[in-house]
Amino acid sequence: MMAGERSSAALVLTFCIAEALLMAGFALVPSLLPQLSQRWSLSATAGGWLGSIFFLGYILAVPVLVSLTDRIDARRIYLAGATVSALALAGFASFADGLASGLGWWWLAGLGLAGTYMPGLKALTDRLPVAVQARGTAFYTATFGVGAGLSYLWIGLLQGRLPWPWLFAIAAVCAALSMLLVWRGIAPGKPLMATQIGRSHWRSVVGDRRILAFCGGYFGHNWELFGFRAWLVAYLTWTHARTPDSWTAMPGLIAALATFLAVPASILGNEGAQRWGRARWLQTVMPLSGVLAIVVGFSGGQSSRLLLPLLLVYAASMNLDSAALTAGLLTETSPEKRGTALALYSSIGFAGACIGPIAFGVALDAFGRSLQAGWTAAFVTLAGGVGFGRWAIGRIGAAPPPAHLS
Repeated sequence: MMAGERSSAALVLTFCIAEALLMAGFALVPSLLPQLSQRWSLSATAGGWLGSIFFLGYILAVPVLVSLTDRIDARRIYLAGATVSALALAGFASFADGLASGLGWWWLAGLGLAGTYMPGLKALTDRLPVAVQARGTAFYTATFGVGAGLSYLWIGLLQGRLPWPWLFAIAAVCAALSMLLVWRGIAPGKPLMATQIGRSHWRSVVGDRRILAFCGGYFGHNWELFGFRAWLVAYLTWTHARTPDSWTAMPGLIAALATFLAVPASILGNEGAQRWGRARWLQTVMPLSGVLAIVVGFSGGQSSRLLLPLLLVYAASMNLDSAALTAGLLTETSPEKRGTALALYSSIGFAGACIGPIAFGVALDAFGRSLQAGWTAAFVTLAGGVGFGRWAIGRIGAAPPPAHLS
């Protein structure tokens, strides 16, 4: 391995470890939702809001924070975001005692993610050679799934042994370690050219139909993905209460396994997009996960020998488009617009992450949280989200590639 390759690999590894540490608290509310709903007397809609407020904090902050990476070193923004995440998780552990306070602290944790996820990707790609940026992006975005899976796993293992505030405290320590790793392990970048990010800069990004197509695809992807993850443990808990089984007795473990599958699926998805064409790949795999969402919705109440493999296949399928979308946006956008494009992409995409859990919860309340019909309707909302993403990606073919690629 050449020195440059070792340096690139070390950069990717450092950022991926930092991201996984930062993600330690990601599954706290989804994993504890049955417990918090009972403790705080929450309806399914209120539970959906508690799950989605994290992403509302994200989308309110990300346009400012990520667009700033076109002017200042993204490493600085990452360090601030990781600090906010640690404080928010510590605050939830110490002061959350009901829906209102829980919403406030979990919203702040989402703001911390806005300062770390895409700024971390920008800091990484700014330091990588052009030839390895797409694969570096794929590994970084796939690590989101690693971190989320580890989060479900350790919380599932410890929530029966520790009071829930202690779980938030542990996650706060992990976020602080993430900040320290980037602070000590990543050197500050070279000063960036002063770029005025004004209306004309944003207009050039918003007016790019190809960027908007990727944004719409990411909106649909996140609607499905985070709606599923927010309610997966609750769904498995309901399934176990209805038909007890040794597998559904461990919902945290199943949720972790389903989330880990995002890693190979996301990386393979990007390789497939590079081999067969990005638009063609996305237009194929997004309808696949939509169909599987409906099949899962109608399969509740079946034997776990049928339901669990189906859930895991579905969990993998919904990630076949993840890295392909993000790498497409990065590699097909000119460098001077990349930070602003990522800001728009993240804002629109995580608006879907905010809507998905709420739509799921509203469907549950409307059709019956204790009934199969309620869960069927809820899974249909996931298919609706990714269906919109597929429609948006269909607009790629109508837009010319960016000028810098021609």
